[in-house]
Amino acid sequence: MEYVIGFLVLIGVLIWFHELGHFLMAKLFGVKVEIFSIGFGPVLVSKKLGETEYRISAIPLGGFVKLYGEEDQIEDPRSFSSKANWQKILIAFGGPLFNFILAILLFALLAFVGREVPKYIYEKPVVGHVIENSLAQKLGIKEGDVIQSINAKRVETWKDVERAFFENILSKEWRVEVLRDGKPLSLYAQASVEKSSGFGAEPFLPPIVGFVVKDSPAFQVGIMQGDRILKVNGREVKGWYQFVSYVRESEGKPISLTIERQGTVLEKTLIPTMDPNRKVPVIGIGPYVEMVKVEKPLNKSILEGIDRTYQLSLLSLKALWQLITGGLSPKTLGGPIAIAQMAGESAQQGILPFIGMMAFISVQLAIFNLIPLPVLDGGLILLFLIESIRRKPLSPKFKEAWVRMGYAIIIALASFVIINDILRLISGNKF
Repeated sequence: MEYVIGFLVLIGVLIWFHELGHFLMAKLFGVKVEIFSIGFGPVLVSKKLGETEYRISAIPLGGFVKLYGEEDQIEDPRSFSSKANWQKILIAFGGPLFNFILAILLFALLAFVGREVPKYIYEKPVVGHVIENSLAQKLGIKEGDVIQSINAKRVETWKDVERAFFENILSKEWRVEVLRDGKPLSLYAQASVEKSSGFGAEPFLPPIVGFVVKDSPAFQVGIMQGDRILKVNGREVKGWYQFVSYVRESEGKPISLTIERQGTVLEKTLIPTMDPNRKVPVIGIGPYVEMVKVEKPLNKSILEGIDRTYQLSLLSLKALWQLITGGLSPKTLGGPIAIAQMAGESAQQGILPFIGMMAFISVQLAIFNLIPLPVLDGGLILLFLIESIRRKPLSPKFKEAWVRMGYAIIIALASFVIINDILRLISGNKF
């Protein structure tokens, strides 16, 4: 139920804001708006205020604003058809524009309210662990390396590493400069980023318990938050990732833990359980990570909102280009089921993660609608640009064929992503 509610709230806000952009832009140029609808299909609720009928319809996969004179040539100053092409373009662009604005506002809100982040992200990027089969391992990064640059972008903190990785996530070639034993070293690899491992270079984390999962093996033997793990089966533990590797080496057999709690050394014996998704032994604890709250003033929050929206838009355009050129598999596309999954999971984590997810999807919605395909806003903009260049309207026959082609493409694309979502669910993978 959380997934359904999360999806409906997320998609409802995004559609409302998108259609509001078209609505306000139409009003700006004096166009009469006949219908403002959230959703398609059978009308659930409707109310006429002034000259506009406002609707909520049964299928929450989009919405529309019906403009007077949109489909017919009407010689009336309040009709859409009577407006100049540049005005029509701005009305069509209003929806994606408002989705960009919404993303900026939401990202700015997150920065202004503040969020707790790991303290280490502002520290020098000294590698404490390299994840197996990750990009970092393929590059040859080792524990103790100090990362200096990623694809020619200088990095001084783990936050810089995260940003540089994000900006280059679709790259096929990687060049990373590191300091190893005080000497500069250039590392190079031709590789794509694995969907689950990310960059794969992690900071050092002490072997201190940050949380214990209820009813887990660790919970059952009385391991508590704040315990420091000293040994596993008699082997000394220096860092968290070393501890994790020892647990995995157990292959599910009983293990003995030596822990320190407020100066007292204790012995605990437990049997790990198998994680059903990763198929590795786990005992139900997570690492302690020191957190700091980061808040920004309003002006800097707005600038961060603009920057994050810009960076995410660039990444989305790169992904779109790679989909077109074959560099990215169409299987990476997600549809309504994937959106519902992400909305539900982010809602379970709290209001701030949900707001972040809404901002992310808002950018995707804006980019998608600007694709110059029939029926989409980008397709309308392309038509009006062509008419501006020709200095005369396109024929009704061509426009009808254009719309039919658009519906065929959208139906085919929707069918593909829904099937993709279903296959992903059946296989147990997350989007």
